[in-house]
Amino acid sequence: MDSAQHCAAVIPCWDEAATIASVVRGVRLHLPTVVVVDDGSTDDTATRAREAGAEVIRLATNRGKGAALRVGFQHLRDRGVVWAMMLDGDGQHAPADIPSFFRCVEHTSAALVVGNRLKQPAAMPWLRRQVNRWMTRRLVRLTGRPLADSQCGFRLLRLDALAGVTLSTEHFEIESELLTALAADGARIEFIPVQTIYKTNASKIHPMVDTWRWLRWWRTRRCEKNLTDGLPQNLLLPDPHV
Repeated sequence: MDSAQHCAAVIPCWDEAATIASVVRGVRLHLPTVVVVDDGSTDDTATRAREAGAEVIRLATNRGKGAALRVGFQHLRDRGVVWAMMLDGDGQHAPADIPSFFRCVEHTSAALVVGNRLKQPAAMPWLRRQVNRWMTRRLVRLTGRPLADSQCGFRLLRLDALAGVTLSTEHFEIESELLTALAADGARIEFIPVQTIYKTNASKIHPMVDTWRWLRWWRTRRCEKNLTDGLPQNLLLPDPHV
């Protein structure tokens, strides 16, 4: 099974002119098609991505990573693409790791393969590492699945797995929403070690705003699950100890 020949990369970008060309060139060494979703950039992201060989979908305004990925997924599904390789445009995912995702698929038939940076976490700032692990523990409880690096955006997704799920988040919560939605749908999810590359000035994650968005999403998802499981309403109150 040559999954790579039926795969396209989808890279959501917002003002990544400094790095996107090198990312696209690196990915094209492994995949035939790279789609960059330019999420309302105000710099030359779109131009540099095209010059490097990517197809570019340009959003008129900045809508967030989740919205950009959903646009990219729909574009690939409309074209009949089987697999989507997700990477960020800031250079924090190593294209050299891409073949490992396909090897995992060939051995496990997973619908989603997620990069695990926590096997080599030293390059990740201490606080980010702790927040990542805290969020992952909450998602393990929510899904009942063993999960590793739940917040890594370096992923390989079989697009037909989206047929049974609904994605609606607009921002960085998309990483968690995709995991929990596929887990609830019974899809097989695997994690593989990837390089940990961290550039302090590259991340578009806002520590306060995006953490608050995630907490709001998580509380809503937890309440929905509790209602589905038939738990009493008094158990739906936020847990003050978490």
